[in-house]
Amino acid sequence: MKKIILNTLAAGILFSCSGNKDPQITEQQTENQMEQEETTFEYKADRFADIQVLRYKIKDWDKLSIQQKELAYYLVQAGLAGRDIIYDQNYKYNLEIRNALENIVQNYQGEKNDDWDNFMTYVKQVWFANGIHHHYSMDKFLPKFNKEYFNSLLLATNTTISNEALIAIFDPKVDAKRVNLDASKGLIPGSANNFYGSGITDKMVDDYYEKVIDKNDPRPISYGLNSKMVLNNGQIEELPWKIGGMYGPALEKVVYWLEKATLVAENDAQRKALEILIEYYKTGDLKLWDTYSIAWCEATKGDIDYINGFIEVYGDAKGYRANYETIVQMKDFEATETMGVLAHEAQWFEDNSPIMNEHKKKNVTGVTYNVVTVIGEAGDASPSTPIGVNLPNAEWIREEHGSKSVSLGNLIDAYNEASGPSILEEFTYSQEEVERAKKYGHIGDNLHTALHEVIGHASGQINPGIGTPKETLGSYASALEEARADLVGLYYLMDQKLVDLKLMESLETGKAEYDNYIRNGLMTQLRRLELGKDIEEAHMRNRQLVAAWAFEKGKTKNVIEKLVKDGKTYFKINDYEALRGLFGDLLREIQRIKSEGDFKAGRDLIENYGVKVDRKLHQEVLDRTSHLDIAPYMGFINPELVPVTDKDGNITDIKIEYPKSFEEQMLRYSKNYSYLK
Repeated sequence: MKKIILNTLAAGILFSCSGNKDPQITEQQTENQMEQEETTFEYKADRFADIQVLRYKIKDWDKLSIQQKELAYYLVQAGLAGRDIIYDQNYKYNLEIRNALENIVQNYQGEKNDDWDNFMTYVKQVWFANGIHHHYSMDKFLPKFNKEYFNSLLLATNTTISNEALIAIFDPKVDAKRVNLDASKGLIPGSANNFYGSGITDKMVDDYYEKVIDKNDPRPISYGLNSKMVLNNGQIEELPWKIGGMYGPALEKVVYWLEKATLVAENDAQRKALEILIEYYKTGDLKLWDTYSIAWCEATKGDIDYINGFIEVYGDAKGYRANYETIVQMKDFEATETMGVLAHEAQWFEDNSPIMNEHKKKNVTGVTYNVVTVIGEAGDASPSTPIGVNLPNAEWIREEHGSKSVSLGNLIDAYNEASGPSILEEFTYSQEEVERAKKYGHIGDNLHTALHEVIGHASGQINPGIGTPKETLGSYASALEEARADLVGLYYLMDQKLVDLKLMESLETGKAEYDNYIRNGLMTQLRRLELGKDIEEAHMRNRQLVAAWAFEKGKTKNVIEKLVKDGKTYFKINDYEALRGLFGDLLREIQRIKSEGDFKAGRDLIENYGVKVDRKLHQEVLDRTSHLDIAPYMGFINPELVPVTDKDGNITDIKIEYPKSFEEQMLRYSKNYSYLK
């Protein structure tokens, strides 16, 4: 639960939301070769439904040694080898549906009319979301073609599909939500993901882990992280994801490539971590996952790093089971040197935090921060991707061994290049705010990302004996954690310390970020939500909670003012220092909630401020953004790493090619990395 997710709503802000600018960059055809670096790089790859698909560049690739390139190549291949896993985790019929759709795409020779265009849009939505449910809202896609047309495509291409999968595609009532956070419907029965078998209820899960987990254990295992829970003759059983178990064929290929990576590791610490990860995939032993996480966290030397495993639990409403994801990255040396000072000052930030003294860490350990260049992504990190990650997730490992934080610099650059100022100007009350955002917004974006990851997630401690947040705070844990990390960043963005560290020119940077955050939390992020629906996604809940709470608590002093000009609503900050104080107050309370495991207080904060939407304001936001023609969501296709070999088959170099299209890459991935049936 330590991700920063990017959205394309609030102008000039890349922490939790991207600079929403009018996508009007010059485009030209590429030749899929490195020589295109000498021309205008074509960032935009495809546009459909509510999605803009982009490309990203890998800079300084040729500064790596052949050994480093080979290591990166093997790690990317390992990530892609597990690609099928995320589809099956998201929904039990996803692989069957994807295979049927792709067979039609590759073999249909009939008329390409409007129905076909709608069909292709649906296919691309499935590719982008790794299944038939939206990657962000979790709602099932409803095809804009009918069953009769689909049956004609099946017949024309000799494609078969089960009746159950067919019903799943077309019946809006069947498995409508991949992750349901409405407790009244049952978190597990109401969720369509494939983490739990038929008949499993919320109470069964709670009772099971109540017996298994020792809340007094200072180093608890991440129970449920890598297994599916099912009923076997009325008894709960966990089916581990490992070689020889569930997802075994895909994990065998993952391990095959990881073993190759160990042979070209940059150092012994890196090799040791990879070897433990391999053993974990072979055994499914969660104690080994903890051992691996410590080894990975402590392997800080080298220019190539990676994330690989069952990691984030957003896909499980109960917060136990994790999606498969991988990111392979190289260090951005210049940017890391500039921003790395935050990690060195982590103890200062902890000591000066507005949280209660008993909730502060006395010794912030092993915090590292790098700005990185992404080389490849897969699973839950692709095509929709985070822009910042802080791991490991286990609180006790973070407290005893530290954590790694990264900002995915080249992805942020790609978002910036593909954006324009339209939403900024539409929702900003004054020209002063516009100019401030244009001048200071970019550095504010980067600083907020860094503070969120390096300081936010690494800060605070939990009281002994209460259990982990997923046990104490349940389905509210993720949104509360993201709000807590957001608030740490917001609080320090108006601190002179950042100016003294030469990380920003003046406090105007903090003001620009405050403007963007309030604008996004109260208005522009609603563009992602269907009219009439409540907010369920954790990051959206987090942002509205923080902004709405601060707006309400500051009303008596008019800290944030709601204004109407020419029939349009705006939120204008009148007192930035007072707002900083409010952010500090809320941070103190959310840290208390986490430290003490106060479920009721956490639930009340989320439900009272983060869930319900002002329908009139929501309609206004939709109306004001409809003419801008900006996709609410962005994601990426990956560069292709192509080995160059000599006559004996030895790798002599790895070249980078940039795919022509989203469709081309998705079909190639399915051809080369389909290991599950």
